[in-house]
Amino acid sequence: MRYLDVNEATCRELGYSREELLSMHPSRVFSIAGLELGISYDRMIAGDARPADVEGVYRRRDGSTFPVESLRRKVQMPEGDIIVAVARDITRRRQADARIRRLSRVYAMLSGINSAIVRIAGRDRLFAEACRVAIEAGQFRMAWIGLLDGERVKPVAWAGDVRDYFDTVLPEVMEIRPDGRGLAGRAVATMQPVVSNDVAADPQILMKQELEARGIGSLAVLPLAVGSRAVGALSLYAADAGFFDDEEMRLLLELAGDIAFALDHIEKEERVRYLAYYDSLTGIANRTLFLDRLAQHVDTARDEGHQLALILINIQRFKTINDAFGRQAGDALLKQMAARLLEVNNQDRGRVARVGADHFAVVVPHVKSLETLVHNGEAAQRRLDGDPYSVGGNEIRISTQAGVALYPADGEDPDSLFRNAEAALKKATSGERYVFYAKEMTERVADKVSLENKLRLALERDEFVLHYQPKVDSVTRRVVGLEALIRWQSPELGLVPPLEFIPLMEETGLILPVGSWALARASLDHRRFAELGLEAPRIAVNVSSIQLRQRDFVAMLKQAVASSGTPTGIDLEITESLIMEDIDANIEKLTEARALGSNIAIDDFGTGYSSLAYLARLPVHSLKIDRSFIIGMLKKPDMMTVVSTIVSLAHSIKLKVVAEGVDSEDQAAKLRELRCDQMQGYLFSKPVPFEAVAVMLRKGGALSPAPVPSP
Repeated sequence: MRYLDVNEATCRELGYSREELLSMHPSRVFSIAGLELGISYDRMIAGDARPADVEGVYRRRDGSTFPVESLRRKVQMPEGDIIVAVARDITRRRQADARIRRLSRVYAMLSGINSAIVRIAGRDRLFAEACRVAIEAGQFRMAWIGLLDGERVKPVAWAGDVRDYFDTVLPEVMEIRPDGRGLAGRAVATMQPVVSNDVAADPQILMKQELEARGIGSLAVLPLAVGSRAVGALSLYAADAGFFDDEEMRLLLELAGDIAFALDHIEKEERVRYLAYYDSLTGIANRTLFLDRLAQHVDTARDEGHQLALILINIQRFKTINDAFGRQAGDALLKQMAARLLEVNNQDRGRVARVGADHFAVVVPHVKSLETLVHNGEAAQRRLDGDPYSVGGNEIRISTQAGVALYPADGEDPDSLFRNAEAALKKATSGERYVFYAKEMTERVADKVSLENKLRLALERDEFVLHYQPKVDSVTRRVVGLEALIRWQSPELGLVPPLEFIPLMEETGLILPVGSWALARASLDHRRFAELGLEAPRIAVNVSSIQLRQRDFVAMLKQAVASSGTPTGIDLEITESLIMEDIDANIEKLTEARALGSNIAIDDFGTGYSSLAYLARLPVHSLKIDRSFIIGMLKKPDMMTVVSTIVSLAHSIKLKVVAEGVDSEDQAAKLRELRCDQMQGYLFSKPVPFEAVAVMLRKGGALSPAPVPSP
């Protein structure tokens, strides 16, 4: 197959002479996609004579190509059949088709995103949908939206072949600078679109490898502007190089404007909604939102059957501060007040609100005890009223008052609780800082606060003393140990029973310094017995849960017992339930205590839930049977069984057994029969001062039954 003739236009377009073309096989300059030229001609020759259109490609002498549409017709000649072909360059038509396809994609994306703007109210959802539409309708390889975050553009939504792109992106890519290397930062800084239509050859592209790996040939970054300020950028990545021409950019800029308009609208809506539910000055909830949240807390309290507290707080003499220093100073004080309220409530914004000019509200959702509520409330007020507030170059000290209403006692709905908390606050007189709606509650709180203050003074004035109750050998009844018990010798109240002040000391944390004092005092008294020439029995000191939980418990014990300057004669008594709270940590601490020379006794044994596996691991010396079992064992067989079992169990793992609360000879006789090692109780002695114990020891330490005092 060969050319019989070619016209001048063909020679000129292909760059060959007529003679050169006539000597060539047509397949050297023309091809049809998917078919060899000879085959296509042969098929036409073998067929009928009707005209046929084909699209193919012509190849010039210089190797360049261009698309053509070729009209071919078979003509029968005496010499044989020939094919007459007329070719037309369709480069412009192909370009127009491609442009139409690109514009159709952009129009589809524009339509999809505008539809999303109408449907979607939330910013984050809108941005995510816009990126998704850009990938699916716009057929971009990657799309993301970033917003201003300080001096950088922070991506907030993306779609497409992102993978780990944002993990590897260089920091300077996002910097907001007119002359910056990052396209996103430059687009935001200049408020002008930035385009790269040839990623591979463009020197301004910093991450060529990452983009080429995703098959990206061109990209455009469009600023998102609200009014006269740029707030972010829309970045689109296309597979084709040269994708972003003037017409595409016009449509895409229109799209960016629509997204920015929607963003502005959403921000205004959010602002209106914010003003409806939040205090614009302090940023915390206002009264409307707080009442809604209070209703939710009340519903939860009702369902779960627990108490909650509503606390209203006001700043005393706030109007005077405002008048003296100006409104700006008053506003600054309110902002700092709100910040401190959040601080003392663990930054829980759901519990705190500003409900009036100088009024704040706090909800306490789970009130386990009134004492704990008051203690925490007092601590919070000390923080609110403690350090001065810096206002307009001045340091101002304030005083606050609190009115408290409890659910369900003072109201079963939010409005009633709020009304009664306000009533409680109005009842507050000068000097009252924490007032309950129920008068008896306020009186109870006042008593607790007064007692706490007295206890703090008692510690400063050294009013605490130790009394000692002997532990005796069950057979010889000789004193073999002492239990140290804290007593408060108040100049005003006399000798205060421990149950009236020990629980409050544990609630307020005073038990830590008082407990440390008790260890040191017992250690010194142990040395005093020896200095008096007496055989000093070991002294057991009770350890509270708060003490044992301290990380420096062992260091504190070491310091306390070292104060006597002699080998320790101090033992520790710890309740069974306390040891089991954090068994592994407690085993470690108690092992270190044993290394200091202290024996460990498990107090109130039988009332907790210790397992035998843990009991065998504990570094303990003895078990103390709780007095409730001793009192009931002679009348209740099951109690007797418990006592007998504890004694047998202890002896089987080589522990001694001490019975507490032994008040009668019958009890003592039975305990001897069960082989209990030691006994302690009013049958032998009540807790007595150091001097009384010294007298006992001078007499040889053997105790005869003592008269049992009336309870």
